[in-house]
Parts: sequence; C-alpha cells; structure tokens
Amino acid sequence: MKPAKSKTPRKPILKKGTQSSLKDPVGVYCRVRPLSFPNQECCIEVISDTTVQLHTPEGYRVNRNGDYKETQYSFKQVFGTLTTQKELFDVVANPLVDDLIHGKNGLLFTYGVTGSGKTHTMTGSPGEGGLLPRCLDMIFNSIGAFQAKRYVFKSNDRNSMDIQCEVDALLERQKREAMPTQKTPSKRQIDPEFADMINVQEFCKAEEIDEDSVYGVFVSYIEIYNNYIYDLLEEVPFDPVKPKWNSCNTPVRNTDFIPPQSKMLREDKNHNMYVAGCTEVEVKSTEEAFEVFWRGQKKRRIANTQLNRESSRSHSVFIIKLAQAPLDADGDNVLQEKEQITLSQLSLVDLAGSERTNRTKAEGNRLREAGNINQSLMTLRTCMEVLRENQMYGTNKMVPYRDSKLTHLFKNYFDGEGKVRMIVCVNPKAEDYEESLQVMRFAEVTQEVEVARPVDKAICGLTPGRRYRNQAFREELTRRLELRGGPVGDEQSVTEILLQSFPPLTSCEILDVNDEQTLPRLIEVLEKRHHVRQMMTEELNKQVIAFRTMLQDFDNAVLNKENYIQGKLNEKEKVISGQKAEIERLEKKTKTLEYKIEVLEKTTTIYEEDKRNLQQELENQSQKLQRQFSDKRRLEARLQGMVTETSMKWEKECERRVAAKQLEMQNKLWVKDEKLKQLKAIVTEPKNDKPERPSRERDREKISQRSQRSVSPSPIPNAPPIRLRHRRSRSAGDRWVDHKPASNVQTETIMQPHVPHAITVAVANEKALAKCEKYMLTHQELASDGEIETKLIKGDVFKTRGGGQSVQFTDIETLKQESPPGRKRRSSTCAQTQEVAVPTESEWTDVETRCSVAVEMRAGSQLGPGYQHHAQPKRRKP
Repeated sequence: MKPAKSKTPRKPILKKGTQSSLKDPVGVYCRVRPLSFPNQECCIEVISDTTVQLHTPEGYRVNRNGDYKETQYSFKQVFGTLTTQKELFDVVANPLVDDLIHGKNGLLFTYGVTGSGKTHTMTGSPGEGGLLPRCLDMIFNSIGAFQAKRYVFKSNDRNSMDIQCEVDALLERQKREAMPTQKTPSKRQIDPEFADMINVQEFCKAEEIDEDSVYGVFVSYIEIYNNYIYDLLEEVPFDPVKPKWNSCNTPVRNTDFIPPQSKMLREDKNHNMYVAGCTEVEVKSTEEAFEVFWRGQKKRRIANTQLNRESSRSHSVFIIKLAQAPLDADGDNVLQEKEQITLSQLSLVDLAGSERTNRTKAEGNRLREAGNINQSLMTLRTCMEVLRENQMYGTNKMVPYRDSKLTHLFKNYFDGEGKVRMIVCVNPKAEDYEESLQVMRFAEVTQEVEVARPVDKAICGLTPGRRYRNQAFREELTRRLELRGGPVGDEQSVTEILLQSFPPLTSCEILDVNDEQTLPRLIEVLEKRHHVRQMMTEELNKQVIAFRTMLQDFDNAVLNKENYIQGKLNEKEKVISGQKAEIERLEKKTKTLEYKIEVLEKTTTIYEEDKRNLQQELENQSQKLQRQFSDKRRLEARLQGMVTETSMKWEKECERRVAAKQLEMQNKLWVKDEKLKQLKAIVTEPKNDKPERPSRERDREKISQRSQRSVSPSPIPNAPPIRLRHRRSRSAGDRWVDHKPASNVQTETIMQPHVPHAITVAVANEKALAKCEKYMLTHQELASDGEIETKLIKGDVFKTRGGGQSVQFTDIETLKQESPPGRKRRSSTCAQTQEVAVPTESEWTDVETRCSVAVEMRAGSQLGPGYQHHAQPKRRKP
C-alpha cells in the first residue's frame, strides 16, 4: 500500500482543472414502476414530465403527528408507468453510447429500494430488452463494418491495450483454436433463454463514425459483494484430485460451488481506477456479448427476501470497453502505434436495493449482506454531499471515496472522466414510502453535483477518407487489368508474348549430307530474327530515352513543385507558428482569466455569504429595534399612567393636607377668639356680679340643632380630676391593626377610641396585616358645622391565594364633638354653695367643653364596605 500512497499527488484534479472549466450536472432521471395490484394504495404521483409528488400514506399520518405535507421533487425527466424501454433508452443511454463511440467515457447506474425495477430497467425481460442489450445493439450496428479482426487488439493487465499486426493476430487465432479450453467463438444458435431479450426490433446507430479507424469491443462483468470485488467471468479450474477448502478451512465436496478469488483495485498511469486481473472478453456481435453477460449473470448472488423473490445481494458492474486505432496512410492496415489507440468505456451499474431489516426479516448472511449494501449506499450519498458542498461553498473537504469499493472504483467519473447518469427507480406503493423518501432526497442532492466535461480526443493527423480511396484504387486497378485481357500472371507469359512476335523457326533436322536447303533457310530466319531484335532494341532504346527524358522532365516538375510547396509550407509554417504563439498567448490569457473568474466566483460566494449574514443580522437588529420600540411605547404608556395616577394622588394628598391645615388654623383661631371673649368679659363685668358667658351668635344659632343630640357636660373648673374614659369597641376580642395616619389632629375629648392588643401603624403594611384579623382606619374630616368629625372605618382581614392580604370593610363608627347650648361651667367660688340649685348662665365659666358623641353606622351606609383604606378626606362644597 505504501507505493500506492506515494503515487497519488492529486495530479488528476490539476489536470482536469486546466483542461476544461465547463461542467455539467449529473443527469438524474426518475422511473415509476406500475403497481403490483390495481387496488394498492399509492404514495407517488407523476405531476409533469419533470416532477413527482409524494403523498403521506394514511398509516403514517398518525405516527407523524398529523403531518399531511405533500413534497414535490424535480428531475431532468420523469418516466411514468407506461414508458417503454425504447423511450427510456433514447433519452438516457443513447447519448452515452454515442460518446463511447467517439472516445468518451460514461457511467449509468440504477438506484432505488428493493423491488423498484432496477434490474428490469437494466437487463429487461423476455420480449422487451433493457438498456444493456440495447446499448450493445447500437454499438455493433455502428461499428459492424469497421471492426478489426479478432486479437488485433489485445488487452493487458495495466488497463490499456496492445496492438498486433494481422499476421500476429492470425497466429494468435490459430493458437487459441488449437487450445482445448479456450476456443474462438464461432457463429452458433442463440440461447433461447435470452433470445427474446436481445431481439431488438428498432434499429439504432450512432452518427459520424470515424471510417478511417478499426474498432474492438471488450466486455467484463464484476460484482461488489460485502465490499469485495469478484469477477463473474472468471473460469475456476476444476481439479478432481486436489481437495478444495472453504472459508472455514475445511475440505468441501468436489461438486460444491467454489467462489472466485476477490480482486483488487489498481490505479493506472493516467490515475484511473480499474480492477486488476479482471477477465476481458473480446466480442464481435450483440449475441456474443449478451451471452457473456448471461454467463456471468448466473453467478451473481441473489436471494429470496420478504420484499423480493429474486433480490440482488450485490452491486453488479458490466463494463463495455471500446478500443479504436487509426489505419495507416495507405488505408490498408492498422497503424502499429500504441499511442494512437483510443480506449473508452461505458459502465452499466445495477445497484443493490436499500432495505430495512425489520421489513425484510433478514437473518444471518442476509442480514450481513443488507448491512454492507446499506453501508456502501450511505458512502455513495456521503460522497455526493461532500462534492456538492465543495462546489457550492468553495470548500476543499476530502471526499471519502476509499470508504467503499463502489465509490473508489468510480471516483474518476466524478473527477471529470466522463458523463454520469442515474436512473432513480421507485415503487409507488405506500409500504415503501419512507424508503422512497430517502431515495428522493439522495436524488435531490445528486442533481446539484457538477462533473467536468470530458476532453475531446486528439486528431491523429492522417488524411481522412483513406480507407475508401484505397478501396476505390483497388477496384479501378482490377477493372483496368480486366480490360487488358486479364491480369498478367508472371514473367514467363511476357516472354511468350515477345517470342510470338518473332518469325517462326523452320525445321533444323538434317537427314542427308547433301542437304543444302535447311541451313540457308535457318540462316535466313535467324537473320530476320536478328533484324527484328535490332529494330526492337532500337525502338526500346528510343522509348527508354524518351521515357528517361520524360522522367527527367517529371523530376524537374516534381522538384519545382516541391520547391514551390516547400516555400508555401514555410509560409504556412510561419503562419502556423504565429497562430500557435497567438494560441499560446490566448491560452495563457484564458488560464489567467479562468483563475481570475475562479477567484471572483469564490469572492462572490464569500460576499454573498457575508451579504446573507449581514441581511440576517440586519433583520435580527430590525426585529430587536422593533421589540425595543414596542417595549418603549408600552413603558411610556405605563409611565404616563403612573404619572397621571401619582399626580392625582398627590393632588388629593395636597387637598387633604390643605383642608387639615385649614381645620387646624380655624381651631386655633376659634380658641384664640374664645380666650379674647372671656378676657373681655372678665374685664368688663363687675366683680360682685356673677360671671356671664360671652354671647356667641354662632352658638345661639345652632342651639336648636345641638339640643337634639346627646350632650355630655363639660368638667367644672376646680373640680377633682376625672380619669379619661376610653370607648371600648364592640369587637375588642380580636387582634386589630389600628391605622392612624400622621395627618390626623389630636382631639382633647375625654372619650377616646381604644382597642386593646392593637398594632398601631401610620401606614398600612403587609407585615402588620398578616398578624391580625381586624383592621380599623381612623379618618378625620371637617363637618358642615365646622367641627372635627372622626370616622372609625372597620373591616376584616382575609388571606389571598397569592400569599397576600385583603381588607373587606364592614362598618363605620362616627365620633363627633359639639358645644352644648345653655350649659355653663360654674366658677370655682360658687361650686360648693350652689350644688343643688339650678345653675344659671352667670354661674358657668366661658370655657366650653366638648362631648364626644359616638354615632355607630352599620354596613350599607354611604361610607360602607366599599370605602378605600387610605381614606381621602371629602372636599367641602363651596
């Protein structure tokens, strides 16, 4: 493995980047197979020629929290249930075969769940051949007249081709025919087992075939089983003496099947991956090629599962290699230059179906096979996702091709060695909904992967059309020889023709000594012949001289033409040199521009990403500002309400304080006025008279009103001290909160409200309310007669659900003091002598006392339970 690591400096990526910057997306097609039964529930619907729609089946909606969403997926083209194999081939595989004949590689694989029709699409069925036999038929229809003789091309173990002359190829054929195990295939009757599959009625042929080349077709067939590669065309030799050993190191019977040895992946000099030691069979017809395929198909691993009676347990790869070599300048023989051989291949892959073990009920080997199948398909999906991410976002993540033999074998196609096409086969039945959904998502990812276009092959530089010109020359030569009497055999026939032009010889036999006629006649004939010979020699010399002159003239003309052509060639070479320099300059400029374009594309991608981030951040900030603005408006409204409430509160508080201050000043003024009146009365009255109480118009006007109320007499001056009495509340047994605001005025009445065990507070608080069951608020206000009126507002304390306390007012007690009319306090000097007599006005002092009159108000009065606990004073009417 160490040499392999040191041999991969990522050269192919640099090569492909410099050769071509044009890329094409992977062509993904969808084929929907018909339902097995007419009444089956369907979850896939063909919307248009490029779109399918997935419906969530009824059985899955409950498990998906009521998800009724319908998803649509787009493809390059969608083939419905009524699509024929011919229509599918014309759209998908025909362009790949055309590229194969023109020296370009191609990859076509079918993908889908178990039982979705992948093998049917690739192989076909009796009477309706699949893509594979149609591809073979198109290849041999196109190159049938230009095929090289067998063994002219010879494959080697380095993923390349060697070329032999026709003599060596003939010897090779004779050698193979002499071998008992390997014989050259001959024309024989087609196997009826697959005869209907290759009987393609429609004739299909590629356009613009290179007629000055010869072609050779080689096929190989492998399978990837449990992440191991096996050659399905390998012939395992059978030894009846030597025992065979299985994987458990125990001998097996001679009749048991011995699996072939697994193969290794190698990398050739062009950094392309291939299977080392794989059998490559040269075929000359569609029947022979499909027979080879069928022989390997019988060795492929299939098994019976719950979902498919013949489920493929491995990925199969059928490889068609096309070797192409140009003819020499005469158009007779193959050009014996290995560098001029063009090798292209088309890989037809039938992937095993992805499956869930809880549906297939797989156990043992089937479970292990399913795990390896799903793992290889997951690796394929991961490679597609990494390729898409690298292409879309400009990243350089390593694609995990080596995690699976499947992806490692075809990594060159995704790096730009040919076109890639994928047919997604789906089964519309509702039971395959989840698997079909995963297949659709993988197809969606694959469509976004772009593959570089393959580079066109180089032109050999020989004159085109030389094959047909050579044939035309031979036909013309044969025609002319036939016009002259047939072809000239050999030199003896020429001598005979020359001898026929001489005079015939007479008989040279002398029978008598005295015969004198024979010799003179013979001499005469010989002289004639000699004369004819001299004439022919002279004629020949003349013709030779003429021919020589003609040759010299021709040589001169050729030399002149050569000189002229050489001058033209020099001029053309100068033009070509200039054009080459211009081309090199343009190529450099193109590379520079491509590099700049690539940099700009990456920069654009970065800027677009920054733009998206900034737009997202701007939206977030806008939403944040909107939220802050909303919070600010709510806070302003709240503060406005608080300001209004506080303003009203303070206005009321100020009014209450002003009223209390006015009340206090009026009381002080009244006390001062009373003292001045008393002093005036004392000064003006005679001493022997009884002191009179100064008249007060205010008191006289209200005598009638005050006489109706209960009056408590004022204490007599100089009387013994009377202990202050406290009026006891009716509910003295409970614990009370005595709320006395600081603004209350202290009255000098004898009777004061008193509640034992009460907590006196100036401001009501939650701590005090939590300790008591009753609440009492002492509230003072100015009555209509100018006196201070004290109200005791009582209520019950209840606990709330939130943990606080609330007060429900129940009743109000009103305490009011008045100055009773006609009742005067006696002077100290007459207090003892006139205890029994009815006192007059002169017997009382001018100091009036006030009586505390308690008026208890029940619930339902004007100041009933709805009275507020903070007790704002009532405003006086003007």
